[in-house]
Amino acid sequence: MQQHLHWDILLHNHVAKNDFINQLLSGTSEGALANFNTKKGILFSDVAIEKFIEREFQYESIEAAPETNRQLRTFSSGERKKEFLKYCIKQHPDFIILDNPLDHLDQNSRHELQHQLEILAHDIVLIQLVNRHSDLLPFIQNKREINDNSFQLNPLTKAPEIEAFALKNIPKTIDYVEYLEPVLIQMKDLSVNYNGSPVLNNINWTIKKGEFWQLIGPNGSGKSTILSLITGDNPKGYGQELYLFGKKKGSGESIWDIKKNIGQFSTAMIDLFEKKHTVEQMILSGFFDSIGLYKLPSSLQIKAMNEWLDFIDMNHLRKTPFVRLSTGQQRVIMIIRAVLKHPPLLILDEPTEGLDDENVALVTQLISELSKKTNITIIFVSHRIEKLLKPNAIFELIPNITGSIGQIRTLD
Repeated sequence: MQQHLHWDILLHNHVAKNDFINQLLSGTSEGALANFNTKKGILFSDVAIEKFIEREFQYESIEAAPETNRQLRTFSSGERKKEFLKYCIKQHPDFIILDNPLDHLDQNSRHELQHQLEILAHDIVLIQLVNRHSDLLPFIQNKREINDNSFQLNPLTKAPEIEAFALKNIPKTIDYVEYLEPVLIQMKDLSVNYNGSPVLNNINWTIKKGEFWQLIGPNGSGKSTILSLITGDNPKGYGQELYLFGKKKGSGESIWDIKKNIGQFSTAMIDLFEKKHTVEQMILSGFFDSIGLYKLPSSLQIKAMNEWLDFIDMNHLRKTPFVRLSTGQQRVIMIIRAVLKHPPLLILDEPTEGLDDENVALVTQLISELSKKTNITIIFVSHRIEKLLKPNAIFELIPNITGSIGQIRTLD
């Protein structure tokens, strides 16, 4: 059915993807991709979208969707991708590089974008770059794999069998955050709107000690709003039946009273740390809740750090600059940093997005062990259902004209 020779290319996380993309766009490719050297290409990626949003905001312009009179930042994640793809097409490129186009999208948005790409493939050459076998596009027959920075195109191998593997006992903490009550978070008929536009409608959710939740919902359904209420960052919780670690929101608690109970990971957090930090410095900074290590750690803290590195079999990397780790290794270190003090609650916001299959196994195995061998409550935010993760329940946000409602599905 194909009118053009499209490419579906699987890249492992240790491959310098940006260099490969620059090679394609600058016309310096070799081998089978050399025919693109005389062609005009454009990049469709989350990073490209963010840069475009910054430009629109800086110049107060409306470029991606002028017919809507809205800047790209005002759209939900799924709608942003649709509008930016339209913009890319309007530039009349010979080919479009699709960098993990399905990342951060709910299932319906993934299916819609995939269908849109299949139609687009009749007119424009597509080069899709993905990290996971499950994201390969079925309508593209020409599939290859890049294993190193030679950027050599190899035959696609089968997806690895992801199986659980035994880890050692989780290290004991030396700086325990004590919280004795069984209920951590409670929302009663909680509603949120922004400038008259409803976001959440009568949310009821009780989160107890030791539970493992997955938070799901379509793009724009209010997941980020829910998380900001839990972390105490959202003022919309004032005056409502929102209880955070035993205290009603607005009853005199400080933001520190809330945040000391929470360990948190999001991919954006990695950008906060300077490139010079070593692995051991990254972990030790978690004892001081600082971005960087500015205090001399105690011998007990160093001992605990070594125990954690031994637990994840990364002691040989302790002096390695954080930036030199694979993406999956970086996220494991950041999660370890978040759980050093065994906080009552751990929030993991899309920790597997952008990872290849091997690094997904590494990260999900750690999360699985934390859920089984500690009393830490986990909220795992992701559109994906990961094989190695077994949440107790799912809290799903379902969009409605009066604001998203919440639905609980128990999995035990």
